[in-house]
Amino acid sequence: MTVHIKRIYEPLSPGDGYRVLVDRLWPRGIKKRTALVHEWLKDVAPSSALRKWFSHEPKKWKAFVQKYSAELQASTAFKELKTLIGKHKTVTLLYSAKDQQHNQAAALQQLLNLIENETGTE
Repeated sequence: MTVHIKRIYEPLSPGDGYRVLVDRLWPRGIKKRTALVHEWLKDVAPSSALRKWFSHEPKKWKAFVQKYSAELQASTAFKELKTLIGKHKTVTLLYSAKDQQHNQAAALQQLLNLIENETGTE
């Protein structure tokens, strides 16, 4: 399993594989018909309350990842994402945030890597 993250505003590349948008809101300036997104899992994104609390403040990153992880445990969308990843060799999680290190896609990638390391699967 290979999970990449990428801003949706970056151009498509051959290594993207299956492209999944993980934002709750559709990105500004991107047309749905030309977005080149295979799947939009808006329910895997953080809740609106958590997103607003975090506000992409790096000092809140560790707490955000913990709170987001707790939200994901009960999420059917997270189960759906894991199933999609199991079906595709490469998956790219797309996000719209300007901060490339502190966003839900980076947190998802981190959590998915932890799960993979714990289970020892690829």
